Amino acid sequence: MLVQEVTSKYTGRVTFVTENFGASKLAEKFGVKGYPAVFVDDVLVAAPREFGYFGEVEGTGRYAPWRSAASQEKFKSDLIRMIDLILAGKKDVVAREHTTTAASQEITALPEVKLSDLSGRPLKADQLSGRVVLVEFWATWCPPCRSTLEWLGELKRKHGDNIAILALAVESPEDQIRSTANSLSPGLRWAITEVPTAQSFGDITAVPTLFLFDRSGKTSRIFYGAPPDLHDQVEKSLDALLK
Repeated sequence: MLVQEVTSKYTGRVTFVTENFGASKLAEKFGVKGYPAVFVDDVLVAAPREFGYFGEVEGTGRYAPWRSAASQEKFKSDLIRMIDLILAGKKDVVAREHTTTAASQEITALPEVKLSDLSGRPLKADQLSGRVVLVEFWATWCPPCRSTLEWLGELKRKHGDNIAILALAVESPEDQIRSTANSLSPGLRWAITEVPTAQSFGDITAVPTLFLFDRSGKTSRIFYGAPPDLHDQVEKSLDALLK
């Protein structure tokens, strides 16, 4: 992690802290609805959207496209500058430069999904109608994603046709996607995400991201990352929707 790499150079003067999404008072204060977000003291210096989103080429965020070495070097340089300013007692300068809040881009309803699953069958809205729908965006290079997908398979076996689960892979080699799908639950609908689909969900800035929709298609909850209580949170929300 680049933040940890930068802060390690300030031994005894800067402490690196990570917080799970949903457990951060700072994220709540600034209205952060996704991850990653970076704070120096209590100043939000980089919101999720600034790192770009799935499929972005040119990039609209300051550090997009994030996989570019130049973008990562710019982020490191900016972070070093901001830390140095705060250590020099110039926190007000950093605060003036970074007055942004992380405006929510959360969707209110299940978008129209125009994809085919790994078997070539189209995913259509009428296949999801009247059921609680979970949509998981994941990647083969994301370690927490596999355990989340295994657990979603258990949910599908438990609730059967009362729920539909779409497992939509992003930025991953097709052979690895198919290998993962073959080793996990056949009850999930597996597909490779195209850019328009990701954008219709409000842009996917990180994985895993899990959307929960009620029987009418209205957004119930959105879960970012894989915090320790993710399963409990989702299952409580799901049980309430299935009553």
